[in-house]
Amino acid sequence: MPDSTPPPIVIDDVTLAYGSHRVLDRLSLAVAQGSIYALLGGNGAGKSTTLATLLGFVAPQLGTVRVAGIDPAVDPDTARRAIAYLPENVALYDHLSAVENADYLLALSGEPQPHDAIVTAFAAAGLQERAWDQRLGGFSKGMRQKVAIAVALLRAVPVLLLDEPTSGLDPRATADFNRLVSDVRDRGTAVLMVTHDLLSAVDVADRIGFLDGGRIVEEAVATGPDRFDIRTLHARFAAPADTVA
Repeated sequence: MPDSTPPPIVIDDVTLAYGSHRVLDRLSLAVAQGSIYALLGGNGAGKSTTLATLLGFVAPQLGTVRVAGIDPAVDPDTARRAIAYLPENVALYDHLSAVENADYLLALSGEPQPHDAIVTAFAAAGLQERAWDQRLGGFSKGMRQKVAIAVALLRAVPVLLLDEPTSGLDPRATADFNRLVSDVRDRGTAVLMVTHDLLSAVDVADRIGFLDGGRIVEEAVATGPDRFDIRTLHARFAAPADTVA
């Protein structure tokens, strides 16, 4: 029997303009439970604004946005409680240890966790045990990402939003990160990943959408053992919008 549950992430025919400039132009996309959607696009394509509408920071003039059935423009606090959000530059506290950061952030989210659960999540994220009680001031970006994704793993929320999550990561750290995101997907979370990293998207996404001028100009779906044709996708991603629309 087909699943009739509405997707946790829905953007339907959304338009958002500043003056005469349309940042989002009748944008539509949906991310189902247990799937990863990678949204690719150049600077100014509308990627950050797409995330901002889901987080309730901006309201579209036309169209519908829903997060777990909630309109984030009307009830942003409730919508954000359904979201784990990982920004490009993770806001963690340098003077606190990894465990203290996780404990504090989980308490703020209203989902405190015991110490054993936190360190188990760190181990799953690939953060070495010697780093668990170290202050974050000396952490690399990859180590910070592991702390942040461990916190996301511990939150029982239906939506994960990722903003350029592999920017600045080396290939091994990127592979580790993609494995963790796949784990989050496999437990039923809807994941929207905004990225410039086509290779990472190919590795982990179930669908890839190419955003230009505030609208999806091309979409690809993973099929077969090879999932995507990387050469074809690269050609589409690198091409001007009017040649792929």
